[in-house]
Formats: sequence, C-alpha cells, structure tokens
Amino acid sequence: MCTWFYADYKPLSTIIDKAQQLPLTSAIMNAMSKPSTMSGNIRPTDMAAVFAPNKQGNMAVFPMIWGFTVEQSSKPLINCRIETADQKPVWKDSWFRRRCVIPASWYYEWGVPPSEVGFHNANEQRSIKKEKFAIQPEGAEITYLAGLYRFEEHQGIQVPMFAVLTRESVAPVSDIHDRMPLILGKESLNDWIRPNGDPQSIAKKALTKMIMEKAKDYPEPKPAFMQV
Repeated sequence: MCTWFYADYKPLSTIIDKAQQLPLTSAIMNAMSKPSTMSGNIRPTDMAAVFAPNKQGNMAVFPMIWGFTVEQSSKPLINCRIETADQKPVWKDSWFRRRCVIPASWYYEWGVPPSEVGFHNANEQRSIKKEKFAIQPEGAEITYLAGLYRFEEHQGIQVPMFAVLTRESVAPVSDIHDRMPLILGKESLNDWIRPNGDPQSIAKKALTKMIMEKAKDYPEPKPAFMQV
C-alpha cells in the first residue's frame, strides 16, 4: 500500500523546483485550488513532482495530482495492484502507454509493531494501536515509486493524474502489511517511462531490500510567501 509519502526538499530540490516553474503547475493551481509545494508530506489529491515522458519520449518532470477520479467512488483511486494493471479498464491503457515515476524520500505504512505480533492472537492484534513506519530502499536517498498516469479534464484544462503501483510486500514490510509500492532502481527509470517499454519485465527488477523504522513527525514546509 501507499497512502502517504514524504518528499524531503533538500535532496529533491532540483526536481521540485523544475516542476514548480512550469506553466502547467500554475494552471493546475488555479483550476483545482491546489498548492504547489510538492515537498513535505504528500497525501492523496496533493500535487507532486513526477517523472514522465515528454513529447520526444524522454524523461522529464511534470506536476501531477495524486489519484484517478472515477464516477463510482467519491474517493480517488490512488493505488493500482500490479497483478491486475494490464486487465482492469481503469488501468489498462495507462499500464501499456502512460507510466511514470514518483520521486520520494520514503513512504509510510501503518501496522502492528513486529515485536508485538508473536505474542498476540489475531483478535488481540486488532485492538493494538498501529504505529506509523517510514520505509525506503536500503542505501537510497531517493525512493522511486513506480506509477501510472492519465489526463483528466478539470475546470477546462487537461490535468495529469497519477496512481502508485503496488505489489506483494517483502520483509521487513511484510511484518506489518501484505502490500507495498513497486520501487524502482535509478537504472530502470528511463525504461519504465518509455511508452514502448515492457513494464512487466522492468517490474521484475524492482528493489526488494527495504529498511523500516518508526516514523518521526516531520514539520510541513512553509508556503513560499512565508519563507525568508
């Protein structure tokens, strides 16, 4: 699962600054009343800096909104299971033609502390307060979340919207949750976003060595007009 991730401005400043300067960012801000911060805690319906192919098919930075909107639900679709991405109508076209990468510092997951699992049965575990954990690939400063995107019309403009792909989790994440984002290595980014690439084969190269620790509460970045 991925319902919340953190974008630390310092290591991601080049990417975030580039996205904030694009005319599309201002258009999305005006049309959807979304701030263009793109750093700190990023939640569903927030704007984020995302890698996707430009008109020449090369990797470029774009502002996107997190979550596909669908008539059947009042909540956006923020995650897509990789096992059915090539089958379900809402995802199929994006799976084959519109793939993206969301640069983050880490993502969050909530679960029963692993130290408590072996000492309680399933019913007892439900009553234990879940803790928030920060998760990222071992030895990585940037966590590259694999995603899909599409364009939706909002207030008369075409807005790119993204969703994060998820897969079966691996240890230590599997100790607290059965799903996790599909996380790519830096060497796979260009192949992933390439429209004529083979997503299934690239997904097999996803990173599996994760580190997990109890999350801290990081301060939200100040709006631009408050920064000195």
